[in-house]
Amino acid sequence: MYSIPIENLLFMLIPIVIVGFYYWKWMGNTSEILVATLRMTAQLLLIGYALVYIFNEKSLWISIAIVAFMVVVSSWITLRNVQDKSLTEYKHIFLAILIGGSVNLALVIEGVLNVTPFYDPRISIPLAGMIYANSMNSVSLSAERFEKEILQENYITARAIAFNASIIPQINTFLAVGLVSLPGMMTGQILSGVDPIIAVRYQIMVMAMILGSAGMSVIIYLSLKSNQFSS
Repeated sequence: MYSIPIENLLFMLIPIVIVGFYYWKWMGNTSEILVATLRMTAQLLLIGYALVYIFNEKSLWISIAIVAFMVVVSSWITLRNVQDKSLTEYKHIFLAILIGGSVNLALVIEGVLNVTPFYDPRISIPLAGMIYANSMNSVSLSAERFEKEILQENYITARAIAFNASIIPQINTFLAVGLVSLPGMMTGQILSGVDPIIAVRYQIMVMAMILGSAGMSVIIYLSLKSNQFSS
C-alpha cells in the first residue's frame, strides 16, 4: 500500500483554498471552511492515535462507549441544522440514528462478517463510524426538508418529499457505482493489494448498509414526527 508522507498532504490544500476563496467571495463567510478544515485535521489525528490504543485493548466497554459517543454527537450535529432545537426533537433524532444505525451494524457484524468477538474494535468502530455518520446525514436532510414542507403541505405529503430528498444521494450512488465511480472502501482495498473480487464483495456490503441505515433512520425519524403533525 502506498505510504503518504505528511508533506505530500499539503498538495490537497490547493483545492481547499480555492473553495474557501469562493465561499468567502460568494457567501461572505471568511471562517467556516478554515475552521472545518482545521477541525477535520485535528480530529482525525487525535482519533488516529486513540485507535492505536483502542485496537490494542480490545475492550467491550470501550467499544460500547465509543459507539454511544458517536450516536450522541451525530444527533447533536443533526440538531444544529434544524430550527426546532427542543429536547423532543433531539430525542427523535437520537432514536432514529440509534435504532436505524444499530440494526444495520448488528447485521453486518454478526450476519455478514461473523466477527469474533463481536465488539472487536478494529472492525466494529470503523463500521459504526460509517453507519452512524451516514444515518446522521440522511436524517439531517430529511429533518431540514420536512420543516420547510410542513409549513405548506400536510404531514403525508411533507413526509414523502422529505423521505425522497434524504435518500437521493444513496440512490444516485447505487446507480453510479461501477460505472461512474469506484467507492472509497473498494478503492482503498485495491490500492492495498486486495483482490478486486473480494473488494467488490465488501463494497456491496457497504453500499447495502449505507442505504439500509439511511432509509431506516429516516423512516423512524419521520414516523416519530407523526404525533406532532398527522392530526
